[in-house]
Amino acid sequence: MERDTLSRADHDEVRIGVSACLLGSKVRYDGGHKKNDFLTNTLSRFVTWVPICPEVEIGLGIPRPTLRLVEADGEVRLVEAPQGRAGQAGGADHTHTMREWAQRKMRWIAGMNLSGYVLKKDSPSCGMERVRLYGKNMTPRRSGRGLFADALISAYPSLPVEEEGRLTDPHLRENFIERVFAYHELRRLFDNRWNIGQLVAFHSRHKLQLLAHSNAACQRLGRLVANARHLGQAELARRYEAQFMDALRVVTTPQRNVNVLQHIAGYFKDRLDPAERAELQGVIADFRAGLVPLIVPITLIRHYVTKFNITYLQDQVYLAPHPKELMLRNHV
Repeated sequence: MERDTLSRADHDEVRIGVSACLLGSKVRYDGGHKKNDFLTNTLSRFVTWVPICPEVEIGLGIPRPTLRLVEADGEVRLVEAPQGRAGQAGGADHTHTMREWAQRKMRWIAGMNLSGYVLKKDSPSCGMERVRLYGKNMTPRRSGRGLFADALISAYPSLPVEEEGRLTDPHLRENFIERVFAYHELRRLFDNRWNIGQLVAFHSRHKLQLLAHSNAACQRLGRLVANARHLGQAELARRYEAQFMDALRVVTTPQRNVNVLQHIAGYFKDRLDPAERAELQGVIADFRAGLVPLIVPITLIRHYVTKFNITYLQDQVYLAPHPKELMLRNHV
């Protein structure tokens, strides 16, 4: 049974919505599942899943007819695929039922304190992008978005959302998990009583992380925080959240990471001996050249941060944006 309220302990969890079939639930149209090993075997140790299957929740059975997106009269509709010859008209139309249920579900999701969502790719209900959309002649083009996914992204534009297929890319996977944990921390700030000083502290701890994504966005956010007293608290939170999450959506590049690593290295330049400076510059150069992953210079930098007790850097989320056990930076 769905819960409409959360306990205090629930608010401390990192909760991620997910297409139920990705966790191994046999809810697909053919009675099968699409269990994803990364989600179930790795990420599940650090998050709490909130599984949803839109097609089952609107009352469709298991198994059930295949659904597809069809564009008709300028509207995208969710209909049962024809069971006979190609080009036939489809079966029952579930557009109205899905849209009405999705709007109710958005209100339920608002109380679930989600920090992210993983959708099933190619699904006419859950696909985030490039879902087959059938036109007048029933020839599909890869330009559709599932009806539930569309409602979710429209209702929660700052919520980190990804498809499981894109999570096979190590850079997109690292970016998504980074956004999830950052969004979780930001919502913990804004969902409680907060003041400008706390927002300044949050922004300061995330500054290097922001620089690794977008220097321009980091500067814009800095100006927003600097002028915080000229805005109402609700408007300030709205603007900061939107700009912060937009910045993190930009996938980092080796060069932007190198810029941040060199910025951090500047804190050590008068504390390292020549051999240590050469070693640090060497691993940064190796990372730039693609010879070692990001975790190598990060590990050495964290050693020096601890050794020299540099408080500002100890607090920087950039150096540990997600649980190290996920080993995401071993592959970027």
